[in-house]
Amino acid sequence: MKPVIFGLSGPALTDGEAAFFRDVEPAGFILFGRNVVDRPQLRALTDSLRALTGRDDLAILIDQEGGAVSRMKPPEWPAFPAGAAFARLWDVAPASAIEAARANAEAIGHTLAEVGITVDCLPLLDVRQPDTTPAVAERTYGADPLQVAAIGRAVLDGLARASVVGVVKHMPGHGRAVVDSHLELPVVDADAAALEQDMAPFRTLANAPMGMTAHVVYRAWDAERPGTLSPTVIGEVIRGRIGFDGLLMTDDIDMKALSGTAGEKAAAAIAAGCDLVLDCWARMDEMVEIAGRLGEIAPESRARLDRAMASVTRPAEATDIAPLIAKRDALLALA
Repeated sequence: MKPVIFGLSGPALTDGEAAFFRDVEPAGFILFGRNVVDRPQLRALTDSLRALTGRDDLAILIDQEGGAVSRMKPPEWPAFPAGAAFARLWDVAPASAIEAARANAEAIGHTLAEVGITVDCLPLLDVRQPDTTPAVAERTYGADPLQVAAIGRAVLDGLARASVVGVVKHMPGHGRAVVDSHLELPVVDADAAALEQDMAPFRTLANAPMGMTAHVVYRAWDAERPGTLSPTVIGEVIRGRIGFDGLLMTDDIDMKALSGTAGEKAAAAIAAGCDLVLDCWARMDEMVEIAGRLGEIAPESRARLDRAMASVTRPAEATDIAPLIAKRDALLALA
């Protein structure tokens, strides 16, 4: 098994993809809007991935946060709110915000489980700052670390109730980035004391099954390399000070914050201490390069993957999400 999660080019596996994935055996797959048509199609696609790999516990990821970051959209699926909705409710009734976030995440989880998706790249534990880039700000659960951790814990719990694994992101914190890492490399000048606030939600939820790195330079820790590629940030900060021992994947290595070829970035991320590389865009030449640069998954990384996927069990039957959505909406109306 290669320590990489690959994207797919369309709503069904191509013959070329199937042959390549069978040979390479990536650790998992990630789905985007281009892979999503309707329930029968999406279930057939995820079933084909499990059949191809022979793994019932296959990690099949999606970014189904709510708001702008939603790959499964109406009218086929319900619309879900972005994280800021729960932050606003917290200002009125913190306990209600927690319950609304849990119900919302469970409803999301059931929509994913129904079509065979096993991992959602949620929750964000980034602490919002006054100048946080808009690419992140509306997705966050607030500006207070305790608030972010409390809502984030509820989201993890809600997803787990639906037998979906959650991914805490973006470690060790993306909230101080004032530019969009999809487009350029953010550099954070805050000192180590200030960065304690950014780490706090991740430390509180350090037992989460999966985490995702941030493509951000933190000058206080490593002035030369973004977190994804920094042995210092990964080893001393994420594994050490935060105490995270779950499966650590990169954010998408195709983002413009990172420089170099796909294979170079993938190899550097694994060398820095990431367990898995996330490569989203299904460009065959880049996937071939990545596979050629990466060895077999490290035993400790495979153990973390297996442990994460064993942290939930598949639901026995489909669940009506209408009561969960009604509960969420009634609580959000309080704000």
